[in-house]
Amino acid sequence: MSDFSIGIDFGTTNTVIALAERGKPVRSVKFKHSDILHDVYRSLLCYEKTIQNQRPLVDVTGGPWALDQYLTARGEVRFLQSFKSHIASNLFKETQIFSKRYTLEDIMSDFFQKFMQDSGEQFPLDSAKVIAGRPIVYAGYSPDEDLARDRYDTAYKSIGFTDVSYVYEPVGAAYYYASKIEREATILVADFGGGTSDFSIIRFERVGDQLSSTPLGYAGLGIAGDTFDSRLIDHIVSPFLGKGSGYYSLDRQVLDMPGNFYNRFSKWHELGILKSPTTLRELRELKSVAVNPELIETFIDVVDNDWSMDIYDAISRAKMDLTKRDETSFSVQFSNKSIEKKVTRADFENWIAKDLSAIEKKVEGLLADSNMAVTDIDKVFLTGGTSYVPAVQQLFAKHFGKDKLASGKQLESVAYGLALVGLDQNAETWTV
Repeated sequence: MSDFSIGIDFGTTNTVIALAERGKPVRSVKFKHSDILHDVYRSLLCYEKTIQNQRPLVDVTGGPWALDQYLTARGEVRFLQSFKSHIASNLFKETQIFSKRYTLEDIMSDFFQKFMQDSGEQFPLDSAKVIAGRPIVYAGYSPDEDLARDRYDTAYKSIGFTDVSYVYEPVGAAYYYASKIEREATILVADFGGGTSDFSIIRFERVGDQLSSTPLGYAGLGIAGDTFDSRLIDHIVSPFLGKGSGYYSLDRQVLDMPGNFYNRFSKWHELGILKSPTTLRELRELKSVAVNPELIETFIDVVDNDWSMDIYDAISRAKMDLTKRDETSFSVQFSNKSIEKKVTRADFENWIAKDLSAIEKKVEGLLADSNMAVTDIDKVFLTGGTSYVPAVQQLFAKHFGKDKLASGKQLESVAYGLALVGLDQNAETWTV
């Protein structure tokens, strides 16, 4: 049983590393950026190619420094986000970054090495037990769990972690919340990440200082924060780029604009496909027969000149604004164009209605599969960035009652719980 434990919540959008030492409060690794200490490390990578002494040099940065590099780069850049979404996908074998081919394991290893470097020497590695989170259900079509495990193991070995135990992410959040309870309780944890939403029902009992648990059920689905972002992009941005317009066929009939370009544009992890020479050529061919060619020209400008980051930042701000108020002003400028649009919370909730329904059905199915009634749940712990969305909170309040809802440390609770599991004398009972 270790006296020091590291919990790693590698997320689609954010990554948090927590440290637990016996007899001391759990804490997160801090990252100092722009003279501010952050608990969260953005899951971003930026590769920049420059020429020094007539030789190409590739510089790699991660987290908030990756965003800085992307915005200030003088050389050619490749910006990566949401790469965790590919972790269980057999379709992603490798990608080319400049003249070199990278597997997903290479990309993950680069990211892990960067967050280790940027964290400095905040914890000892030799004596620590490492507990890493994983989703209950991986994102994507027909996910391969064995492939995901191999990719995780390879990336963790790149930073010296050769003996990693894996725990479901909502179980980590449940452990963090349950560590504060003083009596037995049945807890439903809803963990909303960037790529997946995971749910677990766990019965906790406390005997003295020891916390014991009985897992009663798990469920998950590939609808989460990135999905909500894609709905905003579809309705706010994509119409300015030609979605909903048409193009002329050979016999001069007006056909609907192909949806695959806009589907990819609305998903962070597929933006790289849009910038491929083949796709850009297809867009230019489409522009030549478009009913509104100026819209396709704008789309090409956004893709070719990497304006998507500015658009996604504006989308993120709008989504956060709508958690606090009933209306917001979406605004983004690129090249000589801009998009200005009023967006109401009612609009947003209408756009994500089908996603909320899918989440609701998944939770109802979990209760049914676990042979449990709503009244059997003592507390509902909501965690993850999307748990701030009022419609998500209302969904759970409708089913379980507002008084049963609890939250706290929405971005850090999974990592905190993972680190605490590492100190548990029965840690193996929590692992996958």
